[in-house]
Amino acid sequence: MEFQVSFHLNQSIYLRDPESTEIGRHIVKSAIDLIYKLGFEHFTFKKLAVEIHTTEATIYRYFENKHRLLLYILNWYWSYMEFLVVFRLQNVTDKKVKLKTITDLLTHDLPESSGRLDYSKKFLNDIVIAESSKVYLVKEVSEFNKNEVFKPYKDLCAQIAEVIKEYKPDYDYPHSLSSTLIETAHSQQFFCNFLPKLTDVKSQNKSEYTSDFLTSLLFKVLN
Repeated sequence: MEFQVSFHLNQSIYLRDPESTEIGRHIVKSAIDLIYKLGFEHFTFKKLAVEIHTTEATIYRYFENKHRLLLYILNWYWSYMEFLVVFRLQNVTDKKVKLKTITDLLTHDLPESSGRLDYSKKFLNDIVIAESSKVYLVKEVSEFNKNEVFKPYKDLCAQIAEVIKEYKPDYDYPHSLSSTLIETAHSQQFFCNFLPKLTDVKSQNKSEYTSDFLTSLLFKVLN
């Protein structure tokens, strides 16, 4: 699938827009690669500076701390995912197929694409699965929320909730079901890979297990 995407993210997340300069884009791209390699706990600006042959001070000109950098990366992901949902559903009329398309998107690697922002979608997808809860399971979540830094995630949930309401207009909990689908997709993919006894995954169906489980859960709830 070939397309070019660019998003204007919340200005309160960064000190200087990384999309505005080549080094800024390089910082984000390399941060995705390094967080994927090391994990967020072991990722530091010092290690990132060594990786891209610059100084920590340069990185701090763009992001106040590594939490804000992770939040920026995740906001890009949520915006990209919302774009994919709209893109994939634009010519689909069958309401059940729409929901199945969404569960497929939530449970498979992101499609690679051409474009100026050449982020590794596989690395990005794995970071979201393993690290995304770390941006909102923090004591300062209410303060962060006042600045609408979670808006792309909320917009994605709202987009999915609209499809749920289209399928079953009298369902009372479309937004709760939407966020449950997203979080379950992440947790089940993580468990399949690292804690399989917390799931019913079998080795022969590992790649499709989460998609099948999420689809089963969704339609049993709605039907």
